[in-house]
Amino acid sequence: MTCIAGLVHEGQVYLGADSAAISGWDLTVRSDTKLFQNGAFIGGFTSSFRMGQLLAHAWKPPKASDDNTMRYLVGPVMASLRKVFKAGGYKGESGEEGGTFLLGYAGALYTISSDFQVGVSADPYAAVGCGGPVACGSLHATASLGLGPQERLRLALEAAERHSAGVRGPFVYLTLPEGQGLQDRHNEDSP
Repeated sequence: MTCIAGLVHEGQVYLGADSAAISGWDLTVRSDTKLFQNGAFIGGFTSSFRMGQLLAHAWKPPKASDDNTMRYLVGPVMASLRKVFKAGGYKGESGEEGGTFLLGYAGALYTISSDFQVGVSADPYAAVGCGGPVACGSLHATASLGLGPQERLRLALEAAERHSAGVRGPFVYLTLPEGQGLQDRHNEDSP
């Protein structure tokens, strides 16, 4: 139960997240965030706080070998995530699945599914978690209003909180600056 919303605006990736941890009817508002930055990547996770901890603290993003971002994400990045999840004790129900999360990299936003599929929306926004559809509706509705990206994310998260029992503030935000990741891909000293 979650809402992670993201959008791309003028070459920058913006993410927002709620703070709910839900188990059955129990709710804990967590102070550890569902958003992370790891090298040239930012992300926001659903599914499991353990998965998010591995993404933020145990995963070492591999170096890219060429300029084909999709090949890099689908190949080396997803292979490295599968390994870190397995080594970290997070294997999903089938023993070979991940979770769902948004990943910002090199000015683009990707949705990673539990089967390690790398999704790219035709829209410059995406949202995941139980509040995701409501957040996407809000992001669509605010696209032409001239609002800043963080304001649009705030409205999307507030709408999700209003209409989904699994979403709760406070809301947190993270931004990946324009071009972040592009120069890092060819820096031999980067992780």
